[in-house]
Amino acid sequence: MATLVVAEHDNKTIRKATLNAVAAAQKIGGDIHVLVAGHQAGDAAKAAAQIAGVSKVLHADGPHLAEFLAENVTTLILGISKNYSHLVAPATSNGKNVMPRVAALLDVQQISDISAVESPDTFVRPIYAGNALATVQSSDSIKVITVRTTAFDAVAASGGSAAVDTIPAGEDMKLSSFVGREVSKSERPELTAAKIIVSGGRGMANGENFKKVLEPLADKLGAAMGASRAAVDAGFVPNDWQVGQTGKIVAPDLYVAVGISGAIQHLAGMKDSRVIVAINKDEEAPIFQVADFGIVGDLFQIVPQVVEELKK
Repeated sequence: MATLVVAEHDNKTIRKATLNAVAAAQKIGGDIHVLVAGHQAGDAAKAAAQIAGVSKVLHADGPHLAEFLAENVTTLILGISKNYSHLVAPATSNGKNVMPRVAALLDVQQISDISAVESPDTFVRPIYAGNALATVQSSDSIKVITVRTTAFDAVAASGGSAAVDTIPAGEDMKLSSFVGREVSKSERPELTAAKIIVSGGRGMANGENFKKVLEPLADKLGAAMGASRAAVDAGFVPNDWQVGQTGKIVAPDLYVAVGISGAIQHLAGMKDSRVIVAINKDEEAPIFQVADFGIVGDLFQIVPQVVEELKK
């Protein structure tokens, strides 16, 4: 029995989500192989070979794999799938794009967003926005799985010495093409990897208040910035800040929720945070039910006071 982990990378480095997926694969058992599909991604393949617990790296390199287009990556995975009992990817945008196609073409179910491994054929996954957990057993010969990265501690990125095998890059299906990418650049930590996150909600009233009120707090804490769906939908901040069921799933050491009521959709994306601090003027707000520390009051007075205290 061997498990194939589909790596998240930027053609140069391996992203942390891959380390979480490898941790899940270790709980399944058996040999762990990592697929690095990209273009001029030799550095990423070498980095994957250093991951603790990985026994082999499969490196597929071709121009049509440069942007991880789902149709091309799916074809590549299907070509080697018969060698594996489990196909695993992080439940990121790429994983959610590729793995359902793989499962459909293999005519098996996908087991999505697993948060625990009970046995090689039995997994736990959240349902109903994380308010319940389902234990799913699969009899499929090949199990196609996406992993909730926040549920598994990342394995070490170094210490391994896996062999790197070059494999054919597969066919360019020419079903889609990469047109362009608009990337927001920030000196702050990446939201899904940050140890501290400061998030704002509808209570911030407008985007300018995110800059005037929340950014000083985030600067003092060295935190990433996040937001609720209500704040994103209102146009206060970019949609890549969104935390929640339809946004990003995070589990930092500290999550500060400011002006966020705590709708189920938002809680599903952050309630696994180690420490949650909520600031809201409504003492009945659902966010206080999951918060470790809560402050009831006007955020426009409280947040500046907290920043002043941090300066001391």
